[in-house]
Formats: sequence, C-alpha cells, structure tokens
Amino acid sequence: MAKNSSFYPVILAGGRGTRFWPLSRKKRAKQLLALDGKQTMIQQTVSRLLALAPTKRFWIITNSDLRPAILKQLPKLPKAQAIAEPATRNTAPAIGLAAFLLLLENPDAVIGMFPSDHVIADEPSYRKTIERGVEIAAAGENIVVLGIRPTRPETGYGYIEAGSAFGAEALRVRRFTEKPDVKKAAEFVAAGNYFWNSGMFLWSAHTLANALREHLPKTAPLLEEIAAAFRTRKFDATFRRLYPKCENISIDYAVLEPRSAKGEQAGNIFCLPADFGWNDLGSWTALHEHHTAKTNPPEGNLINASGKFVLDAQGNYVHAPGKFVAAVGVTDLVVVETRDALLITTRQQAQDVGKVVKYLDEKKLHKLT
Repeated sequence: MAKNSSFYPVILAGGRGTRFWPLSRKKRAKQLLALDGKQTMIQQTVSRLLALAPTKRFWIITNSDLRPAILKQLPKLPKAQAIAEPATRNTAPAIGLAAFLLLLENPDAVIGMFPSDHVIADEPSYRKTIERGVEIAAAGENIVVLGIRPTRPETGYGYIEAGSAFGAEALRVRRFTEKPDVKKAAEFVAAGNYFWNSGMFLWSAHTLANALREHLPKTAPLLEEIAAAFRTRKFDATFRRLYPKCENISIDYAVLEPRSAKGEQAGNIFCLPADFGWNDLGSWTALHEHHTAKTNPPEGNLINASGKFVLDAQGNYVHAPGKFVAAVGVTDLVVVETRDALLITTRQQAQDVGKVVKYLDEKKLHKLT
C-alpha cells in the first residue's frame, strides 16, 4: 500500500487505563500492556499504520511517567517525537500541539489522530478507510471521523448522527452526542443513522490549527508559541511554563460540537462508516468478551494461569500467571492478581474498577497506582 507523503499519524498515549488496574499502573498503563497478542497495544497501533507512513512521521503525545517505556517499546521512533506533556490537559491541547508542530514541518500535513489502545480485526479495511479519510481531509477545511456501526445500545461511547451522503462512502455529520442513557442509545441504534464515535479523526494541520484559533482563542496562541520553540534550547522551559495554562478540554467539546452546530452543510465534518472489527477494550469485561468471541472457551471461562481446575463455573475471567487456579461454583467473576495487589469483582461491575485507583490516589497509596 502506497504511503501518502503528507500523512502523519499522531497517537495519544497519555491515559492511565485505570479500569485495567491492578495490571495497569502509572508507569505501565494499558497501552503498554499486551492484552491482545504478543505486541502491546501501542505497538499494534503503530504496526497497523506503517503501511501508510514511515516511523519517522509518527508522533506520540504522552506523559513523563510513560515516555521511557514507550521509547523502549518503539525503538525506531525519533525520540524528539515522543512528547511528554508537563500537565494533563485532555485531547484538545494534545492534538492541537501536534497540529502547530506539523504545520511548521510540512504545511500540507494531514494528521491522523489515533488512541493508543484500540483493537482492529480487519487491518486492510482499516487502512483503506484511513486512506479515503486522508483524501477528504486534504481536499479542504474538512474534518473526518471514523464512525463504527453500533451493534448494541452501548452507553459507554459517544455517538455521531449522520446526515446526507458525501461521495460514495462518507456522510455529513449533523451532531455529536456524548454517552447517552440506555433508552436513548436504543433509539440511536434503531434509527440507523447513528455511529459510535471511535475517537479516530483526520484533518489537515492548518484546518485543525484554524479551528483551535476560532474555538479556543486563549489556548491556541500558547500552543503556537510552544511549537515555535520546538528543537530549540528554550523548548522544555517554554513547554513547562505555557502548557499548564491551556484549557483542560476534549477535542470533541472544543471543536467538533461547536463546528457541527453550524449545520451539516457548513460544518464540513464527515463520517466514514467503518466495519473493520473495532474494539476499544475499555474494561476487563470488554477484554473478556473480545477473547471469548475469538476463542469460544469452555463455559466462557478465560483463565490465564500455569494450571487450572474448573467445576460448575461459567463466564469468569482470571489472570494469575504462574499460579494454579481452581474455579468452583462461581459465575461472571473477574479476578486479577499482580505481585502487590488482587482485584476481585464481577463482569457487571468491572467498569467501576477506576474507582479503586481514585481511592488509592486519595489515600496516597502511590506504590499501588
């Protein structure tokens, strides 16, 4: 597959992955774990995009806790292009900084914004969709979002309402809706013109820079000044001084929602419906469902251990490498053991695991986070 000389993948990799505690920690977050095969999540993210861009055009936005491990896992990545935020400021400043940096490097740059921890089953279809998105993004002041066809009334995802057709594959976006309740999600699925927001976007660097200047007029000049100092001795000090002053806001709230409010003809936001087997593996429950769909284990039990005995047990996920595990008369449990911690919950409540990390932070039990 030909590489587009103007396409730059930007991977956002600063999250803590708290719902995968105790395996995910500050310095070994979800994106650094091998949850779906031998490669880690961030290694998979880079690998499937290499057919579209060489490693020298990849940029990673992360934090100082994770940067050393990311560079170790991605040894071919130019070190300067793994940028550690001095403060957490959500996705708008993160991707915005990349836009201003790339605008200086290549005025024709088209940015692909990708989370670092997704699973993609059909990689050829995925790359084909991205190639089409790059074409649309490069053709004008256009923003492209990859929309996933919903298979259930999921309340954990944002939704995209699509309107009229644009070309053979794309649809104009009417609006974005954040995580709905079950009733509203069911209505969206039944309507047929709603898609899950994958968090994957394509836009030219100048389109994004201009959008930030319009919608975040206080933050955009700060990002522009930081970018201007890149590769100079002043960069680290400028970054530390100015970045914490940026607004703490997601790209969805900062740009996409106000842009879509202009109307589907004026907003220039396009959805590319995607069917490439996407999963964001947002919790232990999602990981269990993903692996059981692939392997169909007996009674739905996934047990990572040196040995096991199972009797009258169904739908359990157990991670205890190096241990012998006996599961007797239990259903839908999630049990995850590490050297210093043990998680016991149910698949139904696995979304609440992040609250454990919040508690540990409040109690200053930093060795466990």
